[in-house]
Amino acid sequence: METLVTLKVSLVLCPIMTEVETKQRIQKGAHDLVMQYGIRSVSMDDIATNLGMSKKTIYHYFKDKDELIEAVVDEVIATNQCACNADISRSENAVHEIFLVMDMMAEMFKTINPSILHDMQKYHPDAFRKFMKHKNEFLFNVCTQNLLRGVKEDLYRPEMSVDILCRYRVETMFIPFNPEFQQSLKHSLAKIEDEILIHFLFGLVTLKGYKLIIKYREQKTKLLTNNKK
Repeated sequence: METLVTLKVSLVLCPIMTEVETKQRIQKGAHDLVMQYGIRSVSMDDIATNLGMSKKTIYHYFKDKDELIEAVVDEVIATNQCACNADISRSENAVHEIFLVMDMMAEMFKTINPSILHDMQKYHPDAFRKFMKHKNEFLFNVCTQNLLRGVKEDLYRPEMSVDILCRYRVETMFIPFNPEFQQSLKHSLAKIEDEILIHFLFGLVTLKGYKLIIKYREQKTKLLTNNKK
């Protein structure tokens, strides 16, 4: 009797798990393609071909490209928020937190197409609104907490205007995605973002914080050198 019950439960659960796994596979496949080529350049046919499945199967899980892109953005936001919270938890201080963020962004920007935000804004406004909410609320709050932490730790200048600098930081975070800005430079997104962030950090710190920047930069350079050997 127990075996029969177990079999019945398995028969019920397996299709549900398969449905979930298939949907996740479609979402990941779409994510990988749009991050590499941009949203506009990737069609539902491209996603289906890349996954080795029919468009009918994709439309069974996502009614259209808008819904699929929105799901991709939801996952990107959730992953980013998780990574930011993890960096905060394991950081030694406010300056170290920024360096962990730099590492995270360098990794993320290795495979991201610069046109992705422009495409999202123009062709998928609902997904773009979600992303802007993430930017203007979550990222702004993370930046605010970092600046307040830095002041408390005597690493950042206490006289600075936290709200102005946080808004400035959040906006400059996405300057590299501006098409006009991109055209004037031949550097990667990761390199551009790294330069902007380190410039921002140097403007925040006290002498104590400055010494930590030098320390963490030396550690980072040493690590990169060792990895190349």
